[in-house]
Amino acid sequence: MSLAVPSSAAGGVEGAAARVGGSAARVDEAASRVGEAASRVDTVYRPGGAVDVRATLRPLQRGSGDPAFRVVGSDTWLALRTPDGPASVLVRRAGPDAIAVSAWGDGAEWAVSHAPELLGRGDDWSDLDVSRHPFLVDARHRQPGLRLLRTNTVMAALVPAIMEQKVTSRQAWRAWRYLLRRYGTPAPGPAPSDMFVPPTAAGWGAIPSWEWHRAGIEPGRSATVMRAVRVAPALERTLTLGRGGALVSARLQSVPGIGKWTAAETAQRAHGDPDSPSVGDFHVPALVGWALTGGPVDDDGMLELLEPWRGHRERVVRLIGGSGFRKPSFGPRLTIQDHRYH
Repeated sequence: MSLAVPSSAAGGVEGAAARVGGSAARVDEAASRVGEAASRVDTVYRPGGAVDVRATLRPLQRGSGDPAFRVVGSDTWLALRTPDGPASVLVRRAGPDAIAVSAWGDGAEWAVSHAPELLGRGDDWSDLDVSRHPFLVDARHRQPGLRLLRTNTVMAALVPAIMEQKVTSRQAWRAWRYLLRRYGTPAPGPAPSDMFVPPTAAGWGAIPSWEWHRAGIEPGRSATVMRAVRVAPALERTLTLGRGGALVSARLQSVPGIGKWTAAETAQRAHGDPDSPSVGDFHVPALVGWALTGGPVDDDGMLELLEPWRGHRERVVRLIGGSGFRKPSFGPRLTIQDHRYH
């Protein structure tokens, strides 16, 4: 179904032209983006129930300055690396029961065809019974449109998850921004001009060691990325195994340096795994413990608390995370270490 060019998209093109400032290169870039805007691909997804676009897509955002994720008013922009190439994707409401999706770039057709799963199609909450826990009853009532996404792109979820191993989110997101701006592809079409599509697996593998160091990624994590990109096709094939599960986790963990936490963070996004809580996370067990019992727990305690909802454990964690509940802020903080200039 064809749609009129969104006003925000047209504004993005005009904005690109306005920033030319006499530079011939910028003029060429702006003209190219206008040309790409004319060849966009559109669809309207009608989910047949409530879908909260912002809450559903939030796990893809790596900090407020993520070059691959941007919220502009009521529009959500994604810069995706698809199997067919780069794509810019614009997601917006098109009525109470419809979501409009537009895409640009070589991967536009792929992105549009997979948009329903990205927005939660196939994520079935019907068997989740939280009726015995008042907190979860309230959280579910206030989040009827929360869905678990499925990106269908493993490496796009795995590489940033590796970057986030054993460091603060702020450190990992800073590295993500640095590497995308230097080695990513400018987002095609009328996406905001400072958005970048992540590199291909080969592109990640070609980043020199000193650039990983400048990004704040020590040799252990960068080596894990290198091992992963060498077997990227095999990791992508785990998508054929369904929405996560023990076999997917085991296949991901077959790469040295990828453990349970990284496998879970990847399967949650790439596969749409509804039962993969992030064991080993610095914050999640305490959040679950405080929300469900009024006190902190460790990983084992979190799994014990979530056991009644086996099969839906990640859904329960997402309900808690999206409820607005915050655990008490006292206690030790993870020390931020910066070795970039050593």
